[in-house]
Amino acid sequence: MHPPRALRLTLLTSLAVLAPLVPFVSLGEEAVAAPSAAVTVVNPGFEQGATAWTFTSGTGVATNAPHSGSKLAYLDEGATKKVSQTITATADGVVDVSAWVTTGGAGGKFVARVNGTVAGSVALPGQSAYTRYTIHRVAVKNGDQLEIAFEGGSGASYVNVDDVEVGASLIPAVEFANPGFEQGATAWTFTSGAGVATNLPHGGTKLAYLDEGSARKVTQTVTATGDGMFDFSTWAATGGTGGKFLARVNGAVAGSVDLPSRATYSRHTISRVSVKKGDTVTLSFEGGVSWVNVDDISVSPSAPVDPVVTSSDPKIVAMFDWAKRKANSYVQLPGAIGPINVDEGHLAGTGVGPYAPSYWAGYANRSAYYGRDMAHQVGGAAVLGLHAENKSMLHAFAASATPRHKYYPVWAINFDNKTYLATDYKNPDYFVREVPATFELVEKANAAYRWTGDDDYINDTALWNFYKTSTKEFIELHDSAKPNGVAEGKGTHIFDGAASYKEDGDLHVIEAGDGVAAQYQAFRAMSALAASKGDTALSNTYKQKADDLQAYFNDTWAGSGNGASMIRAYTTEGEPVTGWGKEMSWIMLQKQITAPGARSDAYLDYVDTESEGSGRSRNIEAYTYLPDVFFTYDRNDTAWKWMNYVYDQRNVQHVVSKQGPNGDYPEVSFTLVSQTVEGLMGVQPDAPAKSLSTLSRLPSGMGWLQVKDIKVGGNTFTLRHDGATSSKLTNTAGSASYNWEARFAGNRSTIKVDGVAQTVKTKVVNGKTYTYANVTVAPGQTATVTVS
Repeated sequence: MHPPRALRLTLLTSLAVLAPLVPFVSLGEEAVAAPSAAVTVVNPGFEQGATAWTFTSGTGVATNAPHSGSKLAYLDEGATKKVSQTITATADGVVDVSAWVTTGGAGGKFVARVNGTVAGSVALPGQSAYTRYTIHRVAVKNGDQLEIAFEGGSGASYVNVDDVEVGASLIPAVEFANPGFEQGATAWTFTSGAGVATNLPHGGTKLAYLDEGSARKVTQTVTATGDGMFDFSTWAATGGTGGKFLARVNGAVAGSVDLPSRATYSRHTISRVSVKKGDTVTLSFEGGVSWVNVDDISVSPSAPVDPVVTSSDPKIVAMFDWAKRKANSYVQLPGAIGPINVDEGHLAGTGVGPYAPSYWAGYANRSAYYGRDMAHQVGGAAVLGLHAENKSMLHAFAASATPRHKYYPVWAINFDNKTYLATDYKNPDYFVREVPATFELVEKANAAYRWTGDDDYINDTALWNFYKTSTKEFIELHDSAKPNGVAEGKGTHIFDGAASYKEDGDLHVIEAGDGVAAQYQAFRAMSALAASKGDTALSNTYKQKADDLQAYFNDTWAGSGNGASMIRAYTTEGEPVTGWGKEMSWIMLQKQITAPGARSDAYLDYVDTESEGSGRSRNIEAYTYLPDVFFTYDRNDTAWKWMNYVYDQRNVQHVVSKQGPNGDYPEVSFTLVSQTVEGLMGVQPDAPAKSLSTLSRLPSGMGWLQVKDIKVGGNTFTLRHDGATSSKLTNTAGSASYNWEARFAGNRSTIKVDGVAQTVKTKVVNGKTYTYANVTVAPGQTATVTVS
């Protein structure tokens, strides 16, 4: 759940058992793949026995406990033991060499040699679980001899090796060396009164400090190896005002941040700095009226889409501008070498690896994204055009939902998109997993598809299999204690499989409101995905499953009570649970499994009241759900109230001190982005169908709101709402005409398109009546729809 402390040069020793996946990578200008060295490993998984490999005595091929397939290579104890393969490169290039290894003790080595000279190595620690190790950026020329070798050691009772891989390195156009100061002063320039210290770093063991005074400086200059636009971030703590964080391009200031007076670390970002190949880029920290500490500098590719909000209400303008820039700062730079398995017990991580397209989704003291957080951030990421990141991360979770894992996706994955976060994953039988996440990831894959129109979401084998097993085999496998077609948790511990996202308290439940509601939405998503794939029968099957589950929930599962008397879970003994359940309560509403009408209305009142009462949540991220809940039921003023609450708490220290202020929890910014576009503006995209619908949900007192640069599929739009009676859409870029369904709450007497009266049409959605018009908006055209 958190930001990369990039380029910490320690060894990759993270716990993982995820087979290598082929990520969906869109490099853009910010990173380029090094030219392929045409280095191909023969028999990388030893499935053909000894073929292509050289073995000394005391080594060989075995069948016990391979990482994948049926075979592995082994080395007995001893420094003379060696397994190797030498490959002739057929082109120039730079490559990463990886392997999955388990050992009985420290002492072994993983080595890459080019023409007999060591180009990189990893000292293998004692690690009984398979771990992926990588030797980064090995340069070869056409005709060079690349040797990949595994060598035993006197302390290594055994070394097992499997799934060796060589791939082209992805090298960012801009990267800064030693960004966490773990190598002391290396690559940085310090004036007097500035240096490296070990007291209170943000991560790892070191930080840079500046004593009082504007003359104190810490700087590093690099040369860009390609074109691009970047965000530069740092964690800083200060004893007073006056300190500065600056980015210069070719000596000219391209952006700066005035560091506030804050004794605890917070994250600061210089956004959207454009560079060209050959430009010099300098990051500089300058002193102020008191001390300044800085740590963990990172580089993010600037978001492909930069929406701009204007409004009669300056609060939403400031809120959205802050949120989009904060969210963008959490995007990882593909190819950057960053730490793996950072958590509160491993401040520098247990190793390093090349980061893949991804973004930070979770706590600041961990180097991974979490399924629950990511699911809630997909919408905001889509608004910012982070489609490569969404797809790559969803694919990583999908690939982890194996039969061995009982079709649960893992809970958290490091930013390399391959290594499971060790603090949450111990082995295939003992890892954090919660029922709602499985279903939410299916729902959000469909949402990402609607934003992009990318057919990989319906054609990719791993994704499609995930949708199917999550909505069938997963449920069948986890429906034994209370057989009713609802997926169950164990009711014991999150490492055994929890029924709910609600982790606090000692209530043991096997079915929970958020789980069954998420399952309902997964059925609906599967129906929509199957329809887009052209499988009408499957689509109808899942539509019926969704309808049946909703009916069962409202007629039986949730009981007959209202408000606090409504059932929101069942215990391991089969007893119903009522009362305030936080996630168990509000997600039932958010997912629309509760039938519209008086009962839902009463429960909305109950959620709003309890969220402000003595049982309210302590963590800010819980409140990020509330605007979604109330927008879903067109309670616009209440939704806006909770958006304001979340935003106004951004500088308050998070309940988890290592997280920093509330605003540095990424779910806060990502959801404020989505709640502006999908909530206030009511945008529902359907890029595969070349259509979108809109609904003004402006709160009382907000006269008008406009969002420029909303990208749906290959087109970009500007949308403006004036109150609840006028909407204007411009198809500003792209080649396709789009069907626009302009919706307005209520049954209106008149509706006009560009001033011309139309036949009034209405529809009912989730119990609410809407008046609407369908308009084809061609590229370059604007349409205005009004009602009265």
